[in-house]
Amino acid sequence: MGIKTTAFGYPKIGPDREMKKAVESYWKGNITRDQMLKTVEEINLKRLQKVINADLDLIPSNDFSLYDFVLDVSTMINAVPERFRAIQDSLDRYFAMARGTENAVACEMTKWFDTNYHYIVPELTGNFRLIKNRPLDSYLWAKEKSGVETKPVIVGAFTYLMLSKVYQKQEGSILMEMVRAEQSEKFGIFLMEIAEVYNKILKELQENGVKTVQFDEPALVLDLEDRKVEMLIEAYKVITDGIENLEVFVHTYYESLDSFERIVHELPVSGIGLDFVVNNENLENLKKYGFPKEKKLQAGVISGRDPWRTNYKEVLDLLDQVEKVVDQDRIILFNASPLFHLPVSAKAEKGHLDENLIELLSFADERLEELKTLKQIINEGKPVPEQSAVDRFKIKKVRELVKGIEDQEIKRPHPFKERYKKQMELLDLPKFPTTTIGSFPQTDQLRKIRADYRKGNISQEEYENFIKDQIRYAVKIQEELELDVFVHGEFERTDMVEFFGQKLEGFAFTKNGWVQSYGTRCVRPPIIYGDISRPEPMTLKETVYAQSLTKKPVKGMLTGPVTILNWSFYRKDIPKKEIAYQIALALRDEVIDLEKEGIKIIQIDEPAFREGLPLKKKKQEEYLNWAVKAFKLTHNTVKETTQIHTHMCYSEFNEIIEWIYKMDADVISIEASRSRGEIIKAFENFNYDHGIGVGVYDIHSPRIPSIEEMLEIAERTVQVIDKDLIWINPDCGLKTRQWKEVIPALKNMVEVAKILRKKYNKD
Repeated sequence: MGIKTTAFGYPKIGPDREMKKAVESYWKGNITRDQMLKTVEEINLKRLQKVINADLDLIPSNDFSLYDFVLDVSTMINAVPERFRAIQDSLDRYFAMARGTENAVACEMTKWFDTNYHYIVPELTGNFRLIKNRPLDSYLWAKEKSGVETKPVIVGAFTYLMLSKVYQKQEGSILMEMVRAEQSEKFGIFLMEIAEVYNKILKELQENGVKTVQFDEPALVLDLEDRKVEMLIEAYKVITDGIENLEVFVHTYYESLDSFERIVHELPVSGIGLDFVVNNENLENLKKYGFPKEKKLQAGVISGRDPWRTNYKEVLDLLDQVEKVVDQDRIILFNASPLFHLPVSAKAEKGHLDENLIELLSFADERLEELKTLKQIINEGKPVPEQSAVDRFKIKKVRELVKGIEDQEIKRPHPFKERYKKQMELLDLPKFPTTTIGSFPQTDQLRKIRADYRKGNISQEEYENFIKDQIRYAVKIQEELELDVFVHGEFERTDMVEFFGQKLEGFAFTKNGWVQSYGTRCVRPPIIYGDISRPEPMTLKETVYAQSLTKKPVKGMLTGPVTILNWSFYRKDIPKKEIAYQIALALRDEVIDLEKEGIKIIQIDEPAFREGLPLKKKKQEEYLNWAVKAFKLTHNTVKETTQIHTHMCYSEFNEIIEWIYKMDADVISIEASRSRGEIIKAFENFNYDHGIGVGVYDIHSPRIPSIEEMLEIAERTVQVIDKDLIWINPDCGLKTRQWKEVIPALKNMVEVAKILRKKYNKD
């Protein structure tokens, strides 16, 4: 029979971000709903043809989404918050949950495990029922369009619930609050209720001739207590009840499977998927605990997260060890984690990237080719391709500067209270100072000017004069709004990581290497292939110019070393922490130059700090140690009067609050709007005595928040944090919004600060 292959998670955005353009055009009213749906169907059909051409034995379906695959499940099983139920049209309701409306705050958004993909957090109250069998619809569509049998891929019930939040009463109060479902007493009840709905989905699939289904259960790699494992097994007994002619696979990824022996042997499914790329733990557990004879193994042997070409010899050596435990005809090869973490194709980079570098790269299309090649090598005896490109590609030795950092104590010499008092006196700021996170709207005109500059249609002088005009306008608006601390607007930056990578040595940039971050938002991760240094200043020109236009302090805006690292495709030949230290040293040079030019506040953003946290608790301390050190390394040389800010968004802080404190930033700004201030709970049981900027409104939604709802979040913060340490700001940068939304929203935000000052200035 030979070995089989499958794949999952092929990018949804289209080779040239066609999905983004179609959906956003629909939102703007530039095209009709039918036109938008026709375009996205064409994109999905091309995706389907790609995987068919890869000669896969099991072709995936139901892995396409208009916004988010977790949101797809919520709307499928009736997990729709009450505030959206008045919206009758299902598509309008779907987008409203993701983006909000004038009358309803959008659902919370946060990071998908340890990746830069953001999902829409389900809000659960029970009453689950099957509204629309999306997996069946997708299966029937693929069969009609291409005549192929497919394998529907669905977010597993356990993972879906682990990612959800549940309403429950506050202790000693009649008020309701949102808590993580895994911490709720309703977890077991809801899991069984969702399992019943999933069972109905499977029965309908079975009735329509579907042969195989894949449940994605990455939550099974988390540290699970025994009770959770028992609930999982019981839930799958319900899910698979009466399912006799349908193979059910459960796939895990991003880490090694927890409770390996119990889950592999006791879960009532046809097959288990394991990630053999992330580390050796699944292989070692496979050898230790064996594998049931009646089950199939989906072996994740090529990466879905990094862009480096697969080493066939290493994979074949791995499979030799696997086949000592599992017969070859029970093994199905595929990508270890979803392919949507990769750009669509490396072929688009020919003529743009260095040819030697292109030889090393493998994006989603190339991963499908690698699976095809692996099957041919194993089943047909095809020669193993040479891997000499990796050996030929020269990478410089790690710089001497990084040596010894591991053993150094990195810190600012003056304690926070001393320096913060001096900073606030020097800056002459009021109580509850207001600011923004960094970026202001990037208009169509700005994008056109930037494109014209890249193409050589306008001169550098013309481009720089246009950027100055944008900065002048932003400063004028901030003056009129009466903000307290200004930003220059970041009009010269396409992306907060790409901008810095383009100015640092050791980075390469794709022409079309787009990856979905959330909804229609796409980013182009840089590729770190060599040692990193800063040849010249990166942000001085624009920041110093903005400061020359106003007496208010203007923040210098940098992206932190951990975020630059985590949002890049990084080299694998040296430890990850050494790359972080190299980036930190380069950024420190920039911080020193900003300070010399009289910039008194420098913001070093770390939105990916929490994202990089290992999923296994036993591995977290090592990461947190070097991540904190890298951040502190960027600014440990500044004067005590220079105020250091950082920004973090859409993360669970509770378990790492002490490490955030160790970062020793003078002010940290956080998201608090979509979670309606819930994140403040992280600070309730920890004496956080540094400055904190509260993100009082959601910038990912076009709605303009009222003074009342922003004030509610701010007041909750006042109950937890010293009033003299609180700042008021949006929850993230304003780059993706329009001025007509930004100006009234910021006006309301400033009014909130004025109300707070009037109320608390006597304290």
